[in-house]
Amino acid sequence: MQRTKLQNFIFTVVMAFIMVYGMVCYNIALDKGGMSNEIFLIAFHEMPIMWPIAVILEMFVFEKLAVKLAFRFVRPGKDSEFMVTIAISSMIVALMCPTMSFIATVLFAHPGSQVVAVWLQKYILNFPMAFFWQTFIAGPLVRNAFKIFESGNNVESEEKQAA
Repeated sequence: MQRTKLQNFIFTVVMAFIMVYGMVCYNIALDKGGMSNEIFLIAFHEMPIMWPIAVILEMFVFEKLAVKLAFRFVRPGKDSEFMVTIAISSMIVALMCPTMSFIATVLFAHPGSQVVAVWLQKYILNFPMAFFWQTFIAGPLVRNAFKIFESGNNVESEEKQAA
């Protein structure tokens, strides 16, 4: 799916929001010993910090590297679009999860002198959730919403060309 820089920015902002919100809820639930309705509201307290960090890391640090790494496993044009998408998404999670887990550890976990141990624990707990959240919930949701948005633009441009 080809995108302009603006479309890529909007896609990244929306994807980062859904990923960060889901992962913040997950981590708060882990800290509290289980999920409750209040966690959905509590999570918004971390969003103003973690969401922009995720957008910046994705756009300026990890996006190109993730694509480069993914293309070591899949070949656009030869492999299915689905496999290319899954490979890129997997590489994004593989790069973002340890980084975001570290940032969350430092900012919210109060690890004291146990920063490495607490980070490793968070990373090990977060990775499976981040992978499955990205693969089965956030990724399909945002990509499908984006396709609807794009198809709406295509209909408008076709109507303009017909007129």
